[in-house]
Amino acid sequence: MTPDDVDALTSPAGRALLAELAGTEAEDPVALAARLRRAGHDPALAALATTQSRLRARAASKFGPRAQDLLLTAAGAEQATRAVVAAEHARRFAAAGVRRVADLGCGVGADSLAFLDAGLDVLAVDADPVTAAVAAHNLGRPVRCADVTAGVVDELGPGDGAWFDPARRTSGGRRLFDPEATSPPLSFVLATAARVPATGAKLAPGLPHDLVPAGAEAQWTSVDGEVVECALWSGPLARPGTGRSARVVRGGPSGAAVVEVDDTDLPVADVGPVGEFLHEPDGAVIRAGLVARVAADLGGRLVDETIAYVTTDTGLTSPLTRAFRVLEVLPFGLKPLRARLRALDVGTLTVKKRGTAVDPDQLRRQLALKGSRPATIVLTRVAGRQSVLVVEPVSP
Repeated sequence: MTPDDVDALTSPAGRALLAELAGTEAEDPVALAARLRRAGHDPALAALATTQSRLRARAASKFGPRAQDLLLTAAGAEQATRAVVAAEHARRFAAAGVRRVADLGCGVGADSLAFLDAGLDVLAVDADPVTAAVAAHNLGRPVRCADVTAGVVDELGPGDGAWFDPARRTSGGRRLFDPEATSPPLSFVLATAARVPATGAKLAPGLPHDLVPAGAEAQWTSVDGEVVECALWSGPLARPGTGRSARVVRGGPSGAAVVEVDDTDLPVADVGPVGEFLHEPDGAVIRAGLVARVAADLGGRLVDETIAYVTTDTGLTSPLTRAFRVLEVLPFGLKPLRARLRALDVGTLTVKKRGTAVDPDQLRRQLALKGSRPATIVLTRVAGRQSVLVVEPVSP
C-alpha cells in the first residue's frame, strides 16, 4: 500500500465501495472481482478495497465491530494490540493521572484508539508514511510521521506519558527476539522512563525476567489461551511491590472474564506425586514465573521441580489453569504405550507435552492407532522420570 492508495480508499468512491464490500469476504475472489468489473468499478480501486475488506474481516477478532470502520495494512493488522488488551493499557495511564499519552510507534492506531476512548489526549507518532496515514484515518486526527527516537520525547512534560510498541520484525518479516534489536530498542524505552516516569511498552512475551528494571512491573497477558504480550510498566504505571504479574483474558474481543495474579509474597512450590488431577497453567502464568502461586492457590504441588504442571488430590479448579482428571500414570516407552492405548480402543489421540523432545505427530504415526475412542495423553517428567499421563479434560 502507498499513501496514494490510502487517499483512494478514503475518497468518496473508496468509502462507498468498502461499504458495498462489507460481508463479501467469504465470496470467491475471482467471482467477486468479475462482479465488480461488470458493475463498472475501477479495477485498481476494486483490488485495494477487496484486500481491505478481507483485512477488516480478519481483524474483527481483535477489534470487534469497530474493525469495519478501520483502514489496515497486513502487517499492521497482525501486530495491532487487541482492543481488550489496549483498554487495559489505557486504564493504567488514566489511573496514574496521565492526561496525554505519546503513542510512539502507533502502528494502525489500536492503542491510541483505546487512549482516546479513556478520555486521554494522544500524540500519535509512526516512522512509516503509509502507516501514519492509515492511523490518521482511524483516529480522525493528524499522526506525526517521524522517527520516535529523534527528539519527540523531549517535547513531553508534566502530565504526559509515553507508550512504546517497538517493531519486532525485520523489513523482510523475520521476527526479532533480542529486545535491543527492536525499533526502538529496549535501552531507549528505559532511557525514556528515566525522563518520563509514566512510560509503558508492549514487548515480546519472551522478555527475560532479568531485564525487568527494579521498581518496574512486567505483566504478561494472554487472550483465550494465547500469550500476546509482555507489557513493561514504570513509575506510577507500575503497582508498588509487584515485579511480575500475569493477566488472563477469556471470552473473545470483549474480554468477558479477566483474572490477574502477581508475585507479591510468592510462595515456594512443593513437589510431589501425581494426584487425581493435573492442571496446566495458562501461558501468561508460566511466562511470568507464577506457577508456584497457582499451585498454592489450588493446594497442589508440582509433578517435577522443573516442569510447569500442577497436580492436586481434589477437584478444585482455577481460571488460571486447564484441568484434567488423571486416569493412569505410565513410564514412557513406545511399545507399552502402544499396547495400552490399543487395549483402550484409542483411535484419535491428543498429545500434550512439556519437558520432552518427543514430536507428537511422529509419535502418532509410530503408535498407528486404529481404535474408535478418543484419548488425551501428557508427555512430561514426573520426579525426574519421563512419564506418560493418560488424562481426560475437566469441564470448566
